[in-house]
This record gives sequence, structure tokens and C-alpha cells, in this order.
Amino acid sequence: MIPRRELIFQVILHILVFVFYSYDRRHPEIDIYEVTFFLTYVVAGILINYYLMPKFLYQKKHWKFFGSVLLVIIGLILLEELVLEQIFFPGTRRARAFPGVYYALFEVVPVIAILCGFKFAWDALQKQKQIDELKSTVKESELQFLRSQINPHFLFNNLNNLYSYALENSPKTPEIILEMSGVLRYMLYECKEKFVPLKKEIEQLDNFIKLYKLQIEDRGKVRFETHRIKSGYKVAPLILIVFIENAFKHSQAGQSSNISIDINVSQKGNQLQFSCSNNFEEAKELDTLANGIGLSNVKKRLQLLYPNRHELEIRKESNQFSVLLTMELEKSE
Repeated sequence: MIPRRELIFQVILHILVFVFYSYDRRHPEIDIYEVTFFLTYVVAGILINYYLMPKFLYQKKHWKFFGSVLLVIIGLILLEELVLEQIFFPGTRRARAFPGVYYALFEVVPVIAILCGFKFAWDALQKQKQIDELKSTVKESELQFLRSQINPHFLFNNLNNLYSYALENSPKTPEIILEMSGVLRYMLYECKEKFVPLKKEIEQLDNFIKLYKLQIEDRGKVRFETHRIKSGYKVAPLILIVFIENAFKHSQAGQSSNISIDINVSQKGNQLQFSCSNNFEEAKELDTLANGIGLSNVKKRLQLLYPNRHELEIRKESNQFSVLLTMELEKSE
């Protein structure tokens, strides 16, 4: 059964084509033979559009399709010349003479091509719509998967740290648990949307940094600054956290003192500018950290959420690791 929208589209199209087909400035009236001839085109178009196209063309049986269409056109020409013209123009030269092949094709093929061309275009649009919906579904599924990786990744890393503090009976263990629970609550319950308020995300960055500061203690300095952060903007959650976590782990992996981490977040118009740099000493674990699940994850998310709307630069030189990221933000609705 033809969908309602397509049926309306086809009816309007056929009316327009019929007006074009029957219009004659010298003879403005519509004759019954014009209606009859056009109805034969309509029947041929329906046969091609709703039988031959699905059965042959869309099944990639191209030779069968074009051969069948040729037979339909030949049958249509024979019907017109041997039957209809004998009925509507008996005894006239038009009824007695059989036109040349080129003349007959020139009369029939353009109308059939228009009727079938619009059906093909309609099907192509519907197919493209399905492809776009499928791409959107796949993209959303991939984003959900990537985001689902962040929580266990974060939890695993911090449970290891918490375990070492518990073994040492550190008095900071309860405070670490408290800060960690706050960050996890945000990750699990407040980051379900694709985008969150920018100020809320910055607030959680501050809590996250406080958590890691507790682990560094007096072994170095951590500077976190924000500039010109505006209300009314939203950002993808848990993007910046990954870079910050990597900076802390990068610094601690090879050195036990003189740790230096600088984090800066600023906004200029609708553009968010983020920089994070840390010093490090060469260690075996650094290559794993630089290419771990966190950075790989966040790069994919940036490509999916900010295509052609972000720039990411990661540098590693002279015992300094730095990340520079700019993103075009969207306004909250």
C-alpha cells in the first residue's frame, strides 16, 4: 500500500504533468482522448514504479529492469497506434499512418521519464532519510559506549589510589572517599544528557582537581584558573576531566617531588579554550598513559560531538606534556 504522503505527492505530480502534457495555446480545451492517452501513461508509470523498480532495479538486476521498461514502452506505443487512435481518430490520416520509431519514442518517453523520475527521487530521499536515522542511532550508541567507559576507568584508577592510602592508614582517606563520591555522583546521575551546563562542568572540574590534590599533598603545585566563564552555554560532559586525570597520572608516574600542573579554562564568545600542562620524568608507564583508553576515548567523542568545531593539540617535549583544546560551544535552550 502506498503511504499517504507519497500518494499525495504522486497525485499532485500527475496533475502537473497532465497540465503540461495537454496544454495547447491554440486549443485550450481538454479532450477525452488526451485524458485517455495520459491514463495509459499513468498505468505504465505505476507498473514501472511499483513493480519493475522494486523487483529489478532495487535488486540490482539492471538489464532485466531496462529490458522490461523497453517492453512496456513498446507495448504503450502499439496500444496507442493500433487501438486508441483507431477509436478516437477513425478514417483519418493519423489513424492510418504509423509514425516513425523516433517520433513515437519522443512522444512517449519524456512523459514516462518524468513520472518514473520523481518516484525514483522520492525513494532516494526516503532511503537517505533512513540512512541518516541509522547514522544518528549508531553515533548515539557509540557515544553512550564511550561515555560508559569513562566511569569504570575513573573508578578503577581512584580505587587503586584509595587502596594505597588505606594501607598506610592515611588520615586523608575519609576526605578522599568524600570527594570521590561527589565526582562519581555527578558522573552517574548528572551526566546522562549529551550536554550539560558549562558552569556545572567547571564546578565538577574543581572538585575533581581537589581530589587529586589530596593525593599529591606537598609533592608539588597544582594551579587551576578559570576566566570569563559565561552562563547560558553547554558542553559535552567528562571531556576535560580526561586530560586533567592524564596530567596528574603523567606527573606522578615518574617523579615523587617537584610536580607542576597548570590548568586553565577560559571562554571567548562561544569558544571554550582549555589548556593543561604538566612536567614529568621519563618512565616506562608514560607511553601507556599517553595512548591509554582515556585519551583515545576523548578524541573519538570530540570527533563525534564537535566535528569541524574543535582543535586538539597534544605536545610532549622537554619533560613537559601539554594539551591545547578549543571547542565551539552551543547555547542552552
